[in-house]
Amino acid sequence: MLSVHRAQLAYLILLLMTCTAGRAAEPGAHRPPPPPPPPFNFDTVKRLAERRAAAPYRIRSTPLPRALVRLSYAEYRQIRFRPEDALWRGQSRFHVEFYHRGFAFTRQVKIFQVLPSGVHQVRYRPSMFTFGRAVPPMRLPDYLGFAGFSVRYPLNAPARQDPVIAFLGASYFRVLGRNQLYGVTARGLAIDTATVGGEQFPYFTDFWLVRPAPRAREMKLYALLESRSLTGAYRFLVRPGAITQVTVTATLYPRARIAKLGIAPLTSMFLYGENSARRRFYDWRPQVHDSDGLMMHTGAGQWLWRPLQNPRRLEVNRFMDDDPRGFGLIQRDRDFADYEDPAARYERRPSYWVQPLGHWGRGGVELVEIPSTDDTNYNIDAYWVPSTPVIPRQPISFSYVLSSYLHSGERWPPGGRAEATRFGPVMRAGHPVAGMRRVLIDFTGGELGGLRASQPVRAVVTAAGAAVSRIFVQRLPENGAWRVSFDVRASGGRPVNLSCYLQLYGSVLTETWTYQWAS
Repeated sequence: MLSVHRAQLAYLILLLMTCTAGRAAEPGAHRPPPPPPPPFNFDTVKRLAERRAAAPYRIRSTPLPRALVRLSYAEYRQIRFRPEDALWRGQSRFHVEFYHRGFAFTRQVKIFQVLPSGVHQVRYRPSMFTFGRAVPPMRLPDYLGFAGFSVRYPLNAPARQDPVIAFLGASYFRVLGRNQLYGVTARGLAIDTATVGGEQFPYFTDFWLVRPAPRAREMKLYALLESRSLTGAYRFLVRPGAITQVTVTATLYPRARIAKLGIAPLTSMFLYGENSARRRFYDWRPQVHDSDGLMMHTGAGQWLWRPLQNPRRLEVNRFMDDDPRGFGLIQRDRDFADYEDPAARYERRPSYWVQPLGHWGRGGVELVEIPSTDDTNYNIDAYWVPSTPVIPRQPISFSYVLSSYLHSGERWPPGGRAEATRFGPVMRAGHPVAGMRRVLIDFTGGELGGLRASQPVRAVVTAAGAAVSRIFVQRLPENGAWRVSFDVRASGGRPVNLSCYLQLYGSVLTETWTYQWAS
Protein backbone atom coordinates (compact mmCIF):
# COMPACT_ATOMS: atom_id res chain seq x y z
CA MET A 1 0.00 0.00 0.00
CA LEU A 2 2.91 2.31 0.76
CA SER A 3 4.18 2.14 -2.83
CA VAL A 4 0.71 3.02 -4.17
CA HIS A 5 0.48 6.07 -1.90
CA ARG A 6 3.86 7.25 -3.13
CA ALA A 7 2.74 6.91 -6.74
CA GLN A 8 -0.41 8.89 -6.05
CA LEU A 9 1.58 11.59 -4.25
CA ALA A 10 4.00 11.94 -7.17
CA TYR A 11 1.04 12.23 -9.56
CA LEU A 12 -0.54 14.98 -7.44
CA ILE A 13 2.75 16.93 -7.30
CA LEU A 14 3.16 16.66 -11.07
CA LEU A 15 -0.45 17.79 -11.60
CA LEU A 16 0.07 20.76 -9.26
CA MET A 17 3.23 21.87 -11.08
CA THR A 18 1.44 21.65 -14.45
CA CYS A 19 -1.47 23.79 -13.26
CA THR A 20 0.86 26.38 -11.73
CA ALA A 21 2.86 26.64 -14.95
CA GLY A 22 -0.35 27.05 -16.95
CA ARG A 23 -1.60 29.87 -14.72
CA ALA A 24 1.75 31.69 -14.98
CA ALA A 25 1.46 31.66 -18.77
CA GLU A 26 -2.02 33.20 -18.75
CA PRO A 27 -2.38 36.85 -19.83
CA GLY A 28 -2.16 39.25 -16.93
CA ALA A 29 -0.11 36.89 -14.80
CA HIS A 30 2.83 38.45 -12.92
CA ARG A 31 6.11 38.51 -14.88
CA PRO A 32 9.49 39.72 -13.68
CA PRO A 33 10.40 43.20 -15.05
CA PRO A 34 12.60 43.23 -18.15
CA PRO A 35 16.29 43.77 -17.47
CA PRO A 36 17.47 47.38 -17.80
CA PRO A 37 19.20 48.25 -21.08
CA PRO A 38 22.97 47.91 -20.94
CA PRO A 39 24.69 51.24 -20.24
CA PHE A 40 25.80 53.10 -23.36
CA ASN A 41 29.28 54.57 -22.90
CA PHE A 42 32.59 55.11 -24.66
CA ASP A 43 33.45 51.42 -24.44
CA THR A 44 30.31 50.69 -26.47
CA VAL A 45 31.48 53.02 -29.25
CA LYS A 46 35.00 51.60 -29.18
CA ARG A 47 33.70 48.05 -29.60
CA LEU A 48 31.60 49.14 -32.57
CA ALA A 49 34.56 50.98 -34.12
CA GLU A 50 36.80 47.95 -33.73
CA ARG A 51 34.21 45.69 -35.42
CA ARG A 52 33.84 48.09 -38.34
CA ALA A 53 37.60 48.40 -38.73
CA ALA A 54 37.83 44.61 -39.08
CA ALA A 55 35.50 44.72 -42.12
CA PRO A 56 36.15 46.34 -45.53
CA TYR A 57 35.34 50.04 -45.71
CA ARG A 58 32.03 51.05 -47.27
CA ILE A 59 29.99 54.24 -47.50
CA ARG A 60 26.92 53.83 -45.31
CA SER A 61 25.00 56.89 -46.48
CA THR A 62 21.66 56.59 -48.24
CA PRO A 63 21.30 58.10 -51.76
CA LEU A 64 20.53 61.80 -52.04
CA PRO A 65 17.89 63.04 -54.50
CA ARG A 66 19.51 64.77 -57.47
CA ALA A 67 17.55 67.97 -56.86
CA LEU A 68 19.30 68.38 -53.48
CA VAL A 69 22.72 67.69 -54.96
CA ARG A 70 22.16 70.41 -57.56
CA LEU A 71 21.37 73.12 -55.02
CA SER A 72 23.65 76.15 -55.04
CA TYR A 73 25.10 77.39 -51.78
CA ALA A 74 22.64 80.29 -51.72
CA GLU A 75 19.69 77.91 -52.28
CA TYR A 76 20.95 75.49 -49.63
CA ARG A 77 21.17 78.29 -47.05
CA GLN A 78 17.42 78.86 -47.47
CA ILE A 79 16.70 75.44 -45.94
CA ARG A 80 16.34 76.26 -42.26
CA PHE A 81 15.54 74.17 -39.22
CA ARG A 82 12.44 75.09 -37.19
CA PRO A 83 13.66 75.98 -33.65
CA GLU A 84 10.39 74.73 -32.15
CA ASP A 85 11.35 71.21 -33.27
CA ALA A 86 14.73 71.30 -31.49
CA LEU A 87 15.69 68.16 -29.62
CA TRP A 88 15.33 68.48 -25.79
CA ARG A 89 13.41 71.74 -26.07
CA GLY A 90 11.94 72.37 -22.61
CA GLN A 91 13.92 69.45 -21.13
CA SER A 92 17.43 70.85 -20.87
CA ARG A 93 19.49 74.03 -21.21
CA PHE A 94 21.01 72.36 -24.26
CA HIS A 95 18.98 72.20 -27.48
CA VAL A 96 19.97 70.41 -30.68
CA GLU A 97 19.07 71.62 -34.17
CA PHE A 98 19.79 69.69 -37.37
CA TYR A 99 21.25 70.46 -40.79
CA HIS A 100 19.51 69.31 -43.95
CA ARG A 101 21.34 67.31 -46.60
CA GLY A 102 22.10 69.07 -49.87
CA PHE A 103 24.65 71.11 -51.85
CA ALA A 104 28.14 69.82 -50.82
CA PHE A 105 26.77 68.07 -47.71
CA THR A 106 25.62 64.88 -49.38
CA ARG A 107 26.46 62.26 -46.74
CA GLN A 108 23.84 61.06 -44.29
CA VAL A 109 24.77 61.21 -40.62
CA LYS A 110 22.91 58.92 -38.23
CA ILE A 111 22.02 60.65 -34.96
CA PHE A 112 20.85 58.95 -31.77
CA GLN A 113 19.93 60.27 -28.36
CA VAL A 114 20.93 58.42 -25.22
CA LEU A 115 18.20 58.46 -22.57
CA PRO A 116 17.71 56.59 -19.28
CA SER A 117 15.31 54.34 -21.20
CA GLY A 118 17.92 53.44 -23.80
CA VAL A 119 19.24 54.59 -27.18
CA HIS A 120 16.77 56.00 -29.72
CA GLN A 121 17.43 57.22 -33.26
CA VAL A 122 16.39 60.78 -34.12
CA ARG A 123 14.14 60.47 -37.17
CA TYR A 124 14.13 62.93 -40.04
CA ARG A 125 10.90 64.67 -41.06
CA PRO A 126 10.64 67.24 -43.87
CA SER A 127 8.29 69.24 -41.64
CA MET A 128 11.24 70.00 -39.34
CA PHE A 129 12.55 72.45 -41.96
CA THR A 130 11.39 75.48 -43.89
CA PHE A 131 12.33 75.75 -47.57
CA GLY A 132 12.88 79.17 -49.08
CA ARG A 133 11.46 80.38 -52.37
CA ALA A 134 14.70 79.65 -54.21
CA VAL A 135 14.53 75.96 -53.29
CA PRO A 136 12.71 74.01 -56.01
CA PRO A 137 9.72 71.99 -54.74
CA MET A 138 10.45 68.28 -54.26
CA ARG A 139 9.12 65.19 -52.48
CA LEU A 140 11.57 64.13 -49.78
CA PRO A 141 11.64 60.59 -48.35
CA ASP A 142 11.56 60.00 -44.59
CA TYR A 143 14.79 57.97 -44.81
CA LEU A 144 16.73 61.03 -46.00
CA GLY A 145 18.34 61.71 -42.61
CA PHE A 146 20.50 64.65 -41.59
CA ALA A 147 23.81 66.17 -42.71
CA GLY A 148 24.83 67.25 -39.21
CA PHE A 149 23.67 69.15 -36.16
CA SER A 150 24.26 72.19 -33.96
CA VAL A 151 24.22 72.13 -30.16
CA ARG A 152 22.81 75.34 -28.69
CA TYR A 153 22.97 76.84 -25.21
CA PRO A 154 22.05 80.20 -23.54
CA LEU A 155 25.62 81.44 -24.01
CA ASN A 156 25.13 85.20 -24.46
CA ALA A 157 21.64 85.80 -23.04
CA PRO A 158 19.38 83.70 -20.75
CA ALA A 159 16.46 83.57 -23.21
CA ARG A 160 18.49 82.90 -26.37
CA GLN A 161 19.90 79.64 -27.64
CA ASP A 162 23.33 80.30 -29.22
CA PRO A 163 25.42 77.76 -31.13
CA VAL A 164 28.17 76.19 -29.01
CA ILE A 165 29.40 73.29 -31.14
CA ALA A 166 28.32 72.21 -34.63
CA PHE A 167 29.23 69.23 -36.82
CA LEU A 168 28.75 69.55 -40.58
CA GLY A 169 30.71 67.97 -43.42
CA ALA A 170 33.40 65.24 -43.25
CA SER A 171 34.90 65.45 -39.73
CA TYR A 172 34.67 69.24 -39.41
CA PHE A 173 33.30 70.82 -36.25
CA ARG A 174 33.17 74.36 -34.94
CA VAL A 175 33.22 75.58 -31.34
CA LEU A 176 32.11 78.99 -30.08
CA GLY A 177 32.51 80.82 -26.78
CA ARG A 178 30.78 83.97 -25.61
CA ASN A 179 30.55 86.85 -28.14
CA GLN A 180 32.33 84.83 -30.83
CA LEU A 181 31.54 84.34 -34.53
CA TYR A 182 32.42 81.37 -36.74
CA GLY A 183 35.93 81.45 -38.18
CA VAL A 184 38.61 78.82 -37.59
CA THR A 185 37.39 75.20 -37.76
CA ALA A 186 38.48 71.98 -36.03
CA ARG A 187 38.49 68.48 -37.50
CA GLY A 188 38.31 65.02 -36.05
CA LEU A 189 41.38 63.83 -37.96
CA ALA A 190 43.65 64.69 -40.90
CA ILE A 191 45.10 61.95 -43.13
CA ASP A 192 47.88 62.53 -45.68
CA THR A 193 47.42 66.30 -45.82
CA ALA A 194 49.75 68.03 -48.31
CA THR A 195 51.14 64.78 -49.72
CA VAL A 196 51.77 63.74 -53.31
CA GLY A 197 49.13 61.00 -53.12
CA GLY A 198 46.41 63.43 -52.03
CA GLU A 199 44.53 63.99 -48.80
CA GLN A 200 42.03 61.50 -47.43
CA PHE A 201 38.99 63.00 -45.68
CA PRO A 202 37.44 60.87 -42.90
CA TYR A 203 33.74 61.29 -42.08
CA PHE A 204 31.79 61.27 -38.85
CA THR A 205 29.06 58.75 -39.71
CA ASP A 206 27.22 58.23 -36.40
CA PHE A 207 26.58 60.38 -33.32
CA TRP A 208 25.14 59.55 -29.92
CA LEU A 209 23.95 62.61 -27.95
CA VAL A 210 23.60 62.06 -24.19
CA ARG A 211 20.70 64.15 -22.91
CA PRO A 212 21.95 66.39 -20.09
CA ALA A 213 20.05 66.96 -16.86
CA PRO A 214 17.68 69.97 -16.96
CA ARG A 215 20.17 72.34 -15.27
CA ALA A 216 23.41 70.75 -16.50
CA ARG A 217 26.20 73.03 -17.74
CA GLU A 218 28.06 70.44 -19.79
CA MET A 219 27.09 67.92 -22.42
CA LYS A 220 28.58 64.63 -23.57
CA LEU A 221 28.37 63.10 -27.02
CA TYR A 222 30.01 60.21 -28.87
CA ALA A 223 30.86 59.74 -32.53
CA LEU A 224 32.12 57.19 -35.03
CA LEU A 225 34.64 58.33 -37.63
CA GLU A 226 35.35 56.30 -40.78
CA SER A 227 37.70 56.33 -43.75
CA ARG A 228 39.15 53.68 -46.01
CA SER A 229 42.25 53.58 -43.76
CA LEU A 230 40.73 53.47 -40.27
CA THR A 231 37.71 53.70 -37.99
CA GLY A 232 37.72 55.86 -34.87
CA ALA A 233 35.69 56.16 -31.68
CA TYR A 234 35.32 59.70 -30.27
CA ARG A 235 33.99 61.23 -27.07
CA PHE A 236 33.32 64.98 -26.72
CA LEU A 237 32.65 66.70 -23.41
CA VAL A 238 31.41 70.26 -24.08
CA ARG A 239 31.59 73.03 -21.45
CA PRO A 240 30.20 76.36 -22.73
CA GLY A 241 31.43 79.70 -21.38
CA ALA A 242 33.44 82.82 -22.16
CA ILE A 243 36.08 80.27 -23.13
CA THR A 244 34.18 77.21 -24.37
CA GLN A 245 36.21 74.06 -23.82
CA VAL A 246 35.74 70.64 -25.43
CA THR A 247 37.60 67.61 -24.11
CA VAL A 248 38.17 65.24 -27.02
CA THR A 249 39.09 61.60 -26.41
CA ALA A 250 39.64 59.21 -29.32
CA THR A 251 40.76 55.67 -30.11
CA LEU A 252 41.64 54.86 -33.72
CA TYR A 253 41.60 51.38 -35.26
CA PRO A 254 43.72 51.40 -38.46
CA ARG A 255 42.88 49.14 -41.41
CA ALA A 256 45.99 50.10 -43.36
CA ARG A 257 49.25 51.98 -43.03
CA ILE A 258 49.01 55.76 -43.12
CA ALA A 259 51.89 57.92 -44.33
CA LYS A 260 50.93 61.02 -42.33
CA LEU A 261 48.45 61.13 -39.47
CA GLY A 262 47.31 64.59 -38.33
CA ILE A 263 45.95 64.72 -34.76
CA ALA A 264 43.78 67.61 -33.49
CA PRO A 265 43.76 69.37 -36.88
CA LEU A 266 42.73 73.02 -37.19
CA THR A 267 41.78 74.76 -40.44
CA SER A 268 41.62 78.51 -41.04
CA MET A 269 41.81 81.34 -43.58
CA PHE A 270 44.59 83.89 -44.04
CA LEU A 271 44.36 86.16 -47.07
CA TYR A 272 46.62 89.03 -45.98
CA GLY A 273 47.73 90.95 -42.89
CA GLU A 274 50.13 93.68 -41.85
CA ASN A 275 53.02 91.37 -42.79
CA SER A 276 51.71 90.79 -46.35
CA ALA A 277 52.45 92.37 -49.70
CA ARG A 278 49.20 94.34 -50.18
CA ARG A 279 49.84 94.83 -53.89
CA ARG A 280 48.59 91.27 -54.50
CA PHE A 281 45.04 92.23 -53.50
CA TYR A 282 42.73 94.95 -54.71
CA ASP A 283 40.76 95.29 -51.47
CA TRP A 284 39.67 98.17 -49.24
CA ARG A 285 40.17 96.28 -45.96
CA PRO A 286 43.46 96.68 -44.02
CA GLN A 287 43.58 92.94 -43.16
CA VAL A 288 41.55 89.81 -43.97
CA HIS A 289 42.07 86.65 -41.92
CA ASP A 290 40.37 84.30 -39.45
CA SER A 291 43.72 83.60 -37.75
CA ASP A 292 47.01 85.51 -37.95
CA GLY A 293 49.46 83.14 -36.31
CA LEU A 294 50.40 79.66 -35.14
CA MET A 295 51.27 79.57 -31.43
CA MET A 296 53.08 76.65 -29.79
CA HIS A 297 54.11 75.71 -26.26
CA THR A 298 56.86 73.12 -26.51
CA GLY A 299 57.54 70.22 -24.21
CA ALA A 300 60.63 72.07 -22.96
CA GLY A 301 58.46 75.06 -21.95
CA GLN A 302 59.34 77.45 -24.79
CA TRP A 303 56.60 79.60 -26.33
CA LEU A 304 56.76 80.08 -30.12
CA TRP A 305 54.84 82.44 -32.41
CA ARG A 306 54.79 81.98 -36.18
CA PRO A 307 52.87 84.69 -38.12
CA LEU A 308 50.83 83.20 -40.96
CA GLN A 309 51.36 84.09 -44.59
CA ASN A 310 49.62 83.58 -47.91
CA PRO A 311 52.51 82.16 -49.94
CA ARG A 312 52.99 82.17 -53.70
CA ARG A 313 53.49 78.39 -53.57
CA LEU A 314 52.51 75.64 -51.14
CA GLU A 315 54.55 75.81 -47.93
CA VAL A 316 54.77 72.97 -45.39
CA ASN A 317 56.79 73.38 -42.18
CA ARG A 318 57.06 71.00 -39.24
CA PHE A 319 58.17 72.10 -35.77
CA MET A 320 59.60 69.02 -34.05
CA ASP A 321 58.95 68.48 -30.36
CA ASP A 322 58.59 65.95 -27.54
CA ASP A 323 55.37 65.83 -25.53
CA PRO A 324 54.01 69.23 -26.65
CA ARG A 325 52.14 71.30 -24.09
CA GLY A 326 49.92 73.06 -26.62
CA PHE A 327 49.43 74.62 -30.04
CA GLY A 328 46.76 76.61 -31.82
CA LEU A 329 45.71 78.96 -34.60
CA ILE A 330 45.28 82.37 -32.99
CA GLN A 331 43.59 85.65 -33.90
CA ARG A 332 45.50 88.42 -32.09
CA ASP A 333 44.28 91.53 -33.94
CA ARG A 334 41.12 92.38 -31.96
CA ASP A 335 40.25 95.94 -33.00
CA PHE A 336 37.62 96.79 -35.59
CA ALA A 337 40.15 99.16 -37.17
CA ASP A 338 42.35 96.15 -38.00
CA TYR A 339 39.76 95.02 -40.58
CA GLU A 340 37.12 97.76 -41.09
CA ASP A 341 34.57 95.11 -42.08
CA PRO A 342 31.20 95.48 -40.28
CA ALA A 343 29.80 92.36 -42.00
CA ALA A 344 32.61 89.82 -41.51
CA ARG A 345 33.68 91.10 -38.04
CA TYR A 346 37.03 89.32 -38.15
CA GLU A 347 37.90 90.81 -34.75
CA ARG A 348 35.31 88.46 -33.23
CA ARG A 349 36.62 85.28 -34.86
CA PRO A 350 37.85 82.89 -32.13
CA SER A 351 41.28 81.51 -31.42
CA TYR A 352 41.57 77.72 -31.00
CA TRP A 353 44.07 76.29 -28.52
CA VAL A 354 44.85 72.56 -28.25
CA GLN A 355 46.17 71.29 -24.91
CA PRO A 356 47.32 67.65 -25.09
CA LEU A 357 46.39 65.37 -22.20
CA GLY A 358 48.87 62.65 -21.30
CA HIS A 359 52.05 61.91 -23.21
CA TRP A 360 52.02 62.47 -26.99
CA GLY A 361 55.65 61.47 -27.44
CA ARG A 362 57.92 62.50 -30.29
CA GLY A 363 56.51 64.31 -33.33
CA GLY A 364 55.89 67.77 -34.67
CA VAL A 365 53.29 70.49 -35.22
CA GLU A 366 52.91 70.77 -38.98
CA LEU A 367 51.80 74.04 -40.59
CA VAL A 368 50.43 74.00 -44.13
CA GLU A 369 50.01 77.32 -45.98
CA ILE A 370 48.24 77.21 -49.35
CA PRO A 371 48.19 80.07 -51.90
CA SER A 372 44.78 81.72 -52.06
CA THR A 373 43.15 84.71 -53.75
CA ASP A 374 39.74 84.41 -52.06
CA ASP A 375 38.66 84.91 -48.45
CA THR A 376 36.16 82.04 -48.75
CA ASN A 377 38.98 79.45 -49.03
CA TYR A 378 40.42 77.68 -46.03
CA ASN A 379 44.12 77.78 -46.87
CA ILE A 380 45.75 77.16 -43.47
CA ASP A 381 46.11 73.81 -41.68
CA ALA A 382 47.86 72.95 -38.41
CA TYR A 383 47.97 69.57 -36.66
CA TRP A 384 50.22 67.25 -34.66
CA VAL A 385 52.06 64.51 -36.57
CA PRO A 386 53.34 61.70 -34.31
CA SER A 387 56.65 60.09 -35.23
CA THR A 388 55.31 56.63 -34.34
CA PRO A 389 54.18 54.88 -37.55
CA VAL A 390 50.55 53.87 -38.03
CA ILE A 391 50.35 50.07 -38.22
CA PRO A 392 47.18 48.12 -39.12
CA ARG A 393 45.29 46.56 -36.19
CA GLN A 394 47.31 48.52 -33.61
CA PRO A 395 44.94 50.99 -31.87
CA ILE A 396 46.00 54.61 -31.29
CA SER A 397 44.55 56.62 -28.41
CA PHE A 398 44.87 60.32 -27.58
CA SER A 399 43.06 63.05 -25.69
CA TYR A 400 43.16 66.85 -25.62
CA VAL A 401 41.25 69.96 -24.58
CA LEU A 402 40.18 72.35 -27.33
CA SER A 403 39.58 75.92 -26.10
CA SER A 404 37.76 78.58 -28.12
CA TYR A 405 38.49 82.11 -26.90
CA LEU A 406 38.72 85.80 -27.79
CA HIS A 407 41.03 86.94 -25.00
CA SER A 408 43.14 84.53 -22.98
CA GLY A 409 44.49 87.06 -20.47
CA GLU A 410 47.95 85.87 -19.44
CA ARG A 411 47.28 82.16 -19.99
CA TRP A 412 48.46 81.63 -23.57
CA PRO A 413 51.23 82.82 -23.47
CA PRO A 414 51.95 84.07 -19.94
CA GLY A 415 54.72 86.49 -21.04
CA GLY A 416 55.17 89.11 -23.73
CA ARG A 417 53.83 88.36 -27.20
CA ALA A 418 54.48 89.49 -30.77
CA GLU A 419 51.45 91.61 -31.62
CA ALA A 420 52.51 92.80 -35.08
CA THR A 421 54.97 91.80 -37.79
CA ARG A 422 55.88 94.10 -40.68
CA PHE A 423 58.34 93.97 -43.56
CA GLY A 424 59.74 96.60 -45.83
CA PRO A 425 62.57 97.27 -48.25
CA VAL A 426 66.09 98.27 -47.23
CA MET A 427 66.84 101.51 -49.07
CA ARG A 428 70.20 102.71 -50.37
CA ALA A 429 70.45 106.01 -52.24
CA GLY A 430 66.70 106.03 -52.67
CA HIS A 431 66.50 102.53 -54.17
CA PRO A 432 65.62 99.14 -52.58
CA VAL A 433 68.55 96.79 -52.10
CA ALA A 434 68.02 93.43 -53.84
CA GLY A 435 68.07 90.41 -51.53
CA MET A 436 67.52 92.48 -48.37
CA ARG A 437 64.50 93.10 -46.19
CA ARG A 438 63.71 95.27 -43.20
CA VAL A 439 61.90 93.41 -40.37
CA LEU A 440 59.87 95.12 -37.61
CA ILE A 441 58.25 93.23 -34.70
CA ASP A 442 56.14 94.81 -31.94
CA PHE A 443 56.09 93.02 -28.56
CA THR A 444 53.56 93.74 -25.78
CA GLY A 445 52.25 92.10 -22.60
CA GLY A 446 53.86 90.30 -19.70
CA GLU A 447 56.46 92.41 -17.88
CA LEU A 448 57.01 94.73 -20.85
CA GLY A 449 54.31 97.21 -19.85
CA GLY A 450 56.07 98.00 -16.57
CA LEU A 451 59.52 98.63 -18.03
CA ARG A 452 60.90 102.11 -18.63
CA ALA A 453 62.29 102.99 -22.04
CA SER A 454 65.74 103.37 -20.42
CA GLN A 455 65.88 99.68 -19.43
CA PRO A 456 68.53 97.73 -21.43
CA VAL A 457 66.05 95.41 -23.14
CA ARG A 458 67.92 93.31 -25.70
CA ALA A 459 66.70 91.47 -28.81
CA VAL A 460 68.15 88.04 -29.49
CA VAL A 461 67.90 87.53 -33.28
CA THR A 462 68.96 84.49 -35.31
CA ALA A 463 68.78 83.93 -39.06
CA ALA A 464 69.61 80.54 -40.59
CA GLY A 465 70.92 81.09 -44.09
CA ALA A 466 71.13 84.89 -43.87
CA ALA A 467 73.08 87.77 -42.36
CA VAL A 468 71.47 90.15 -39.84
CA SER A 469 72.51 93.75 -39.23
CA ARG A 470 71.30 97.00 -37.62
CA ILE A 471 69.40 95.38 -34.72
CA PHE A 472 67.56 98.10 -32.80
CA VAL A 473 65.14 97.98 -29.84
CA GLN A 474 62.93 100.85 -28.69
CA ARG A 475 59.83 101.46 -26.59
CA LEU A 476 57.15 103.25 -28.59
CA PRO A 477 55.71 106.11 -26.50
CA GLU A 478 52.51 106.14 -28.58
CA ASN A 479 51.28 102.69 -27.47
CA GLY A 480 53.90 101.28 -25.05
CA ALA A 481 54.92 98.45 -27.37
CA TRP A 482 58.57 97.40 -27.65
CA ARG A 483 59.66 97.41 -31.29
CA VAL A 484 62.53 95.36 -32.68
CA SER A 485 63.89 96.25 -36.12
CA PHE A 486 66.70 94.64 -38.10
CA ASP A 487 67.91 94.08 -41.65
CA VAL A 488 68.23 90.65 -43.26
CA ARG A 489 70.37 89.80 -46.28
CA ALA A 490 69.55 86.44 -47.89
CA SER A 491 72.15 84.25 -49.54
CA GLY A 492 71.79 81.40 -52.01
CA GLY A 493 68.10 81.99 -52.78
CA ARG A 494 66.99 79.53 -50.09
CA PRO A 495 64.22 80.22 -47.52
CA VAL A 496 65.52 82.06 -44.47
CA ASN A 497 64.39 80.93 -41.01
CA LEU A 498 64.28 83.89 -38.62
CA SER A 499 63.71 84.04 -34.87
CA CYS A 500 63.62 86.81 -32.28
CA TYR A 501 62.82 87.31 -28.61
CA LEU A 502 63.43 89.95 -25.94
CA GLN A 503 65.41 89.55 -22.76
CA LEU A 504 66.50 91.72 -19.84
CA TYR A 505 69.61 90.92 -17.79
CA GLY A 506 69.56 87.39 -19.22
CA SER A 507 65.89 86.73 -18.36
CA VAL A 508 63.52 85.95 -21.26
CA LEU A 509 60.63 88.44 -21.42
CA THR A 510 58.68 87.21 -24.45
CA GLU A 511 57.76 84.29 -26.61
CA THR A 512 60.04 83.49 -29.54
CA TRP A 513 58.88 85.00 -32.82
CA THR A 514 59.74 82.77 -35.77
CA TYR A 515 59.27 83.25 -39.49
CA GLN A 516 60.29 81.79 -42.83
CA TRP A 517 61.19 84.35 -45.48
CA ALA A 518 61.27 83.00 -49.01
CA SER A 519 63.56 85.54 -50.66
